[in-house]
Amino acid sequence: MKTRKKILLTGASGTIGYEVLKQFFQKRNTIDLTVFDVKTKTSAAKFDPYKKGVEIIYGDITNEDDLLKVCSSKDLVIHLAAIIPPLADDKPELYFKVNALGTENLVRNLERYSPRTFLLYSSSVSVYGDRISNPWIKVGDPLNPSPGDEYAKAKIKAEEIIQKSKLDWSIFRLGAIMGGHKISKLMFHQPLDTFFEIATPEDTARAFVHAIDKTNLISRKIFNLGGGESCRLSYAEFLSRSFKIAGLGKQDFPQKAFAEKNFHCGYYRDGDELENILHFRNDTLESFFDKEKRKISSLKRFVFYVFRKQIKKNLRKESEPWKAYKTNNKEMIHRFFNDSVQFAN
Repeated sequence: MKTRKKILLTGASGTIGYEVLKQFFQKRNTIDLTVFDVKTKTSAAKFDPYKKGVEIIYGDITNEDDLLKVCSSKDLVIHLAAIIPPLADDKPELYFKVNALGTENLVRNLERYSPRTFLLYSSSVSVYGDRISNPWIKVGDPLNPSPGDEYAKAKIKAEEIIQKSKLDWSIFRLGAIMGGHKISKLMFHQPLDTFFEIATPEDTARAFVHAIDKTNLISRKIFNLGGGESCRLSYAEFLSRSFKIAGLGKQDFPQKAFAEKNFHCGYYRDGDELENILHFRNDTLESFFDKEKRKISSLKRFVFYVFRKQIKKNLRKESEPWKAYKTNNKEMIHRFFNDSVQFAN
């Protein structure tokens, strides 16, 4: 009789984590899944439909006593718990505490109470920094986070903690995971000529779920996870199609509303390596945009179209590059723009 794997999933209320939860729920007759997350109204509502087939334990990953409840006798841990931008950039101390020190706390307890567990960690393309001039990325490239990218710095620290641990592990550096994201000021941090390789939350989650049966093939290795050739385009093209689907018309922000440097993303030269092991890719650009279109009702699209100018005007006010350019903030101009930029009068 095949032994049921005991799996711990952290961060299940996040975009990818929730997709992992849903896919694991379909396997609930063959695995024992424990979900560990902070209790909020949102997480409680999300987890409620799954509570009969999943053990749900609420707690804080930075709290030793909370982790003691979930770290014993686990065969595999999928660690997705994190604070993401823009909150990560606005509150770097909190982010580092949760994402780096929280990971250290998790690793320490797993080493003690589940020393034979396999730890699977979600890192980020952000660790490679700005790759506009050299967009083809592969594992082994220098880790060079962009200035001000606290998210990437903490990811690098967490990777180091995991690699130095006594556990068996694998790290997936996720590309541009699109779907379920809210519009924020970060949309303007991305240069329009960025090379953009997306992956959907569904495909990304499938990689983590399929990995539980392939740990021998990914052991102590780092992989780049992206959607592949069929999911590549420029950021300008991505925004243009997204705005059209939403009913917002053209992407017609001023040029200086977008940064020209110091963000991240690119094309994964070696992304097929993980796909060849885990076979997780189902989506393409077309299927992604079809999904996005179905999320927006005809009425909502009509309202967006009617008020498109005001909506985009309000969005432009969130642009930090635009604010820097218009106010002659030389420090921020240097962060966001190339040397050729002319200061506003």
